[in-house]
Amino acid sequence: MLARRLGVFDATMLVMGGIIGAGIFRNPSEVARHVSTPGLILLAWAAGGLIALGGAYVYAELAQRRPEVGGQYAYLRDAFHPMAAFLYGWTLLLVTQTGGMAAVAMTFADYFRELTGLNVERSIIAVTTLGVLTVINCLGVKSGNNVQSTLMVMKLAGITILVIVGWKAVNGAASFVQCQDASGVLRENSNFLAAMVPVLFAYGGWQTASFVSGEMRDPERDLPRGLLFGVLGVVALYLAVNLVCVLALGPTQLAATQTPASEVMRRAVGEGGARLIAAAIAISTVGFLSQGMLTAPRVYYAMARDGVFFGLTGAALLVFRRRDPAHVRGLRMPGHPFTTAAFVLAFWTLAVSTIVQFPADAGMGVLILLLGVPVYLFWRRRQPATR
Repeated sequence: MLARRLGVFDATMLVMGGIIGAGIFRNPSEVARHVSTPGLILLAWAAGGLIALGGAYVYAELAQRRPEVGGQYAYLRDAFHPMAAFLYGWTLLLVTQTGGMAAVAMTFADYFRELTGLNVERSIIAVTTLGVLTVINCLGVKSGNNVQSTLMVMKLAGITILVIVGWKAVNGAASFVQCQDASGVLRENSNFLAAMVPVLFAYGGWQTASFVSGEMRDPERDLPRGLLFGVLGVVALYLAVNLVCVLALGPTQLAATQTPASEVMRRAVGEGGARLIAAAIAISTVGFLSQGMLTAPRVYYAMARDGVFFGLTGAALLVFRRRDPAHVRGLRMPGHPFTTAAFVLAFWTLAVSTIVQFPADAGMGVLILLLGVPVYLFWRRRQPATR
């Protein structure tokens, strides 16, 4: 049995830690390459925030309906079919979580070498970091969560410094006038969907907090609150960061740089500021790794206990509402079923856009997903018959 030791603050830190990685320090430039109007850049981040908030409501209600370990795995299993849940856990293990953590670990290694000057192989630093976090989490959920919460507070401090110090680089009142110019909105509508892809990726990750619902003291109360508080906090931070980037650099220079956060700090306080934000990015990456190390294994635990896609999980709420419309008395998705359907559509659109833009990588992911089908069928055949 897993110990129930986490509260609403822990849930909030897990939500924010699952969302905030290195993306917010890079993706503002990616968005600016698709839409060059300041107002439309900020609109994309605001729209992404609304979708993320909708997702928080969806998962809040799901958490109240299924307050058990495993999160998405349990939702998919109970709403659709055990195969859907198995394939989710299969891809989480082989592609989504492991691949993402490997990439983030290498990013941390790059910043670590740059900051320390150590001439050590990136792979050695990455493996060592993952090993240390593994040991910490093996000591227990509270140990892992304390490290995660500490890193999250440091991460928030770094973003706050970027926003506050970055205002020194803002180009005066003219920037505000330019930001209010929405004349290019209609001209760039065709690029807006492409701009939403990096935005939604930057906002993704809040769902991982549901993985540890089985270790919360009161998951039906604390997890929904943590989801809402965490997502609202991230939306506020993301909008503040992008406002500073747009006003300090302007759309053209924002699109031209690969390191917008470093460029803003460099203009504000010089090279020392750029190194400071590099340290914040390093902390952010290791904090993201810590959160993933803490949450993802709970899915595998749920799979083992059983014997063994955002959009699909959102659709689980449609199923549960139809089966038991009056079950939840707490937080409920406002405007359901229309808002829930819009949330599902947004992430299916993201999935299709990703396949179109990156067919080779997406095709490999789909292939691994399909390979999970015969594995599941083989596993089912080996299970003893149940009454």
